[in-house]
Amino acid sequence: MPVLSAFYGIIVRIFKEDDGQHNMPHIHASYSGHKVIVALDGEVLEGEFPRNKMRLLLAWMEIHQDDLKANWDLISDGEPIFRIDPLK
Repeated sequence: MPVLSAFYGIIVRIFKEDDGQHNMPHIHASYSGHKVIVALDGEVLEGEFPRNKMRLLLAWMEIHQDDLKANWDLISDGEPIFRIDPLK
């Protein structure tokens, strides 16, 4: 699963799910054994995260909304994705 970014212990990934249960654009994030799947609009689709890490993830997503959408389009077309800058 390609890594989009990593910051403050959070690893963010994106991949194409041919038979996936999440049909809307989304990312997968993990942190210290916690996993969450979040739609690009910020809706949590599955899993949970510590509150402070979720706030960081959502802030990063808001800052990089255009990059996330571009990567979703690329991966949906079978193209390689590009890395996104971490939250600083």
